[in-house]
Amino acid sequence: MSRLTRLRRLDVPTAVRPDVEAVRAEGPGAVVVRYQRRDRVTPSGALLWMHGGGLVAGIAEVDNGYCSQVAAELGVLVVGVDYRRAPEHPFPAALDDCEAAFRDLVADAARLGVDPGRVAVGGASAGGGLAAALCQRLRDRGGPLPALQLLRYLMLDDRTGLRPRPRLRRHSWTPAWNRFAWAAYLGRPRYGGGAVPPYAAAARARDLAGLPPAWIGVGSRDLFHQECADYAARLAAAGVAVELDVEPGMRHGADGDQGLPAMQRFRRRELAALAAAVGTGAAG
Repeated sequence: MSRLTRLRRLDVPTAVRPDVEAVRAEGPGAVVVRYQRRDRVTPSGALLWMHGGGLVAGIAEVDNGYCSQVAAELGVLVVGVDYRRAPEHPFPAALDDCEAAFRDLVADAARLGVDPGRVAVGGASAGGGLAAALCQRLRDRGGPLPALQLLRYLMLDDRTGLRPRPRLRRHSWTPAWNRFAWAAYLGRPRYGGGAVPPYAAAARARDLAGLPPAWIGVGSRDLFHQECADYAARLAAAGVAVELDVEPGMRHGADGDQGLPAMQRFRRRELAALAAAVGTGAAG
């Protein structure tokens, strides 16, 4: 079985909370899934969310559980982007889809019951990397800019898989998987080299000034821990408000186990950062 087949076998929708409505829609620029409480108070804030999957796997509905949790607990509109994936659709297809979804959301804010000044973007793993790259591209194209970058163990740097590092037990995303994913997204001639296009790997950006505030959450045992910490330090040095939240002992994706108290606390801190940026409108 190929690596790609093994990854895509995990593309199984999770359950949507019963108090949340989830609707798949094709906008002018991208296919999205919208999540909202049936009693959402409008206008509310919103979160544009990009799923993980190493840029080669994943579907919007794998995050049904998370997106419906955010919609229910914060009373905001959550929009999950079903972006195109490599290798069938290499860079910049996924980023183009994410930008189109963001611009659709802002342009249609009045009809959707959203305050356009309270729209955050976020994602996990590959989705976090796309969210970071999206903010860079929006800044360079003159905005509008999101209220927050909500970045969970984001996949930022195509060079990470090439660097030697100690072996970590129970590494759910390994250097080998990382090399495979970046090669599929960027192409082998460019992957890990010096000629990576702008916005293809967010860590490659030289200028981080003027980006939206960021919350970056990552585990100390995550392959992406160092690249996330480095990016947070660079954001701070560029004058961007940033919070780096490192969960001791957490490996990549382990926060999905919400039965563990430490993972529940990690998730609560993430939601608190989002609420502080876009507000809450949950009724009852």
